[in-house]
Amino acid sequence: MRLLILSDIHANLEALEACMDAAPDHDQVYNLGDIVGYGANPNEVVARSRQLGSVFVRGNHDKACSGLIDLMEFNPIAGKAALWTRAQLLPEHLEFLRALPQGPLLPQANLELVHGSPRDEDEYMLFAGDAYQVLAEAAVPVIFFGHTHVQRCFLLELASGQGKSLLPAYKSSKGKQTIRFDVKPGTNYMVNPGSVGQPRDGDPRAAFLLYDTGEQTITFYRGQYDIERAQQKILSAGLPDRLAFRLAEGR
Repeated sequence: MRLLILSDIHANLEALEACMDAAPDHDQVYNLGDIVGYGANPNEVVARSRQLGSVFVRGNHDKACSGLIDLMEFNPIAGKAALWTRAQLLPEHLEFLRALPQGPLLPQANLELVHGSPRDEDEYMLFAGDAYQVLAEAAVPVIFFGHTHVQRCFLLELASGQGKSLLPAYKSSKGKQTIRFDVKPGTNYMVNPGSVGQPRDGDPRAAFLLYDTGEQTITFYRGQYDIERAQQKILSAGLPDRLAFRLAEGR
């Protein structure tokens, strides 16, 4: 089965459509959360995401923008965007976001989906040591996570106890590029597809991945989208300027 893994779209319709245009043939789409927040097209992105697939875990912005949690832990810019999004969302999309399941989710054997981490849906899995602790106790060999907006892979070889942290090394930040690696037996993986709508790894291109369970390969993708159009929508909506400017920075 060929699984398309998306995460952290953040209401960026231009980035989502560019990802789908660049995506290879696939059987299912899995979504790791934060469908909304920050961007200017929450209704359109929720609708499009629902068309693409039915397997989701919720993100912290999905909770905040649908009113499930307060905004005490959000910075002022994120909080303002969440309130704006909450006011824009159609009732049917609000209810959809409120009903999204909490991770971890196991849509099939040997595969787990989370937004932050298996031990806390809102945990930022930024450091290799934290990932190795999770991987040592993992019930499945492959975990897909989002939340950090950084495309990367943590792995732990079970026999040796050796861990590795892999960041895709693209030749440039232009055009469409891919990097593929093999999923090996006897090894546990935590893999982040990166952010569709707001990357924070210094590469402004939209990010996603494909997991081929038959070939046991994971392919990272990066692709360009119309950043200027997405920026103009944010500015025209009256959202904080920083949310527009950071799209071009990949930060």
